[in-house]
Amino acid sequence: MTALITHADGLAHVTPDGHPERVARLEHVLHALEPLGLSRVTAPLATEDDLLRCHPQDYIDRIRDKLPSRGSVPLDADTWLSPGSWNAALRAVGGAIRAVDMVLGGEAPNAFCATRPPGHHAETATSMGFCIFGTAAIAAKHALDHHKLNRVAVVDFDVHHGNGTQDLLWNEGRALFVSSHQSPLWPGTGSRTETGAHDNVMNLPLAPGSDGDAMRRVYEAEVFPALRAFAPELVILSAGFDAHVDDPLANLEWETEDYAWLTGELCAIAAETCGGRVVSTLEGGYDLTALAAAAKAHVEQLVEAGS
Repeated sequence: MTALITHADGLAHVTPDGHPERVARLEHVLHALEPLGLSRVTAPLATEDDLLRCHPQDYIDRIRDKLPSRGSVPLDADTWLSPGSWNAALRAVGGAIRAVDMVLGGEAPNAFCATRPPGHHAETATSMGFCIFGTAAIAAKHALDHHKLNRVAVVDFDVHHGNGTQDLLWNEGRALFVSSHQSPLWPGTGSRTETGAHDNVMNLPLAPGSDGDAMRRVYEAEVFPALRAFAPELVILSAGFDAHVDDPLANLEWETEDYAWLTGELCAIAAETCGGRVVSTLEGGYDLTALAAAAKAHVEQLVEAGS
């Protein structure tokens, strides 16, 4: 059965009142997934060596040294630390690594990591956009280096461009990074001309107001053929649900059923290329009701694909 990887430490990363990336996000996702009857797997703490796959020592030390003993402090305009943030961030990375190990080791057909903070905006030595460490990129590097895979695909359907994952995998010829995202929109990166050092990056900007039909056309015409041609041995999903029509931070108009369709199609391609091996990790999504519904639809498709 699909592995649900999470940890209560994700609830201890506390942001200031009114911050969109809040504790309630994880609470709503976990509550929505309860009817699926998945067994929860404990997300372990990532090690320093895990972080060093993508981030330099001085950046890791800087984050650790900035941790407050109480209250919260900013790393940048959007990203905050509280006393529980260090362990929460390590659980997010460690959970994704555990998911990779489980899926590649045959313990689970696929996995969903319900953790926070998100990770896809964290660059090599820069926190950004609520993100501290590059969870999906570290998981991909773990699969490539530890498990000796030759090809890993990371597909990011968060409404914001995954600039951090792109930065961390830019020079990694064994990884294909695909990002669909609204443009123009923060962080302002993700043009089609950004293709990676090994032609291993595919960016698909979507105009504000693009709905699920527009998304489906782009994925069918460009993403799915690229994935099949790349033939990944593992597919990692950066599962952001903020392209939903009800999300307050962007202007795409996807519906819950669009997430179900996209997940099902990506799982089908994984079934063709790598025995269905998919690891998904939670990124954005800031309307609590829409986030819960879309995350549930996403995981339902993982469960169906893995059964």
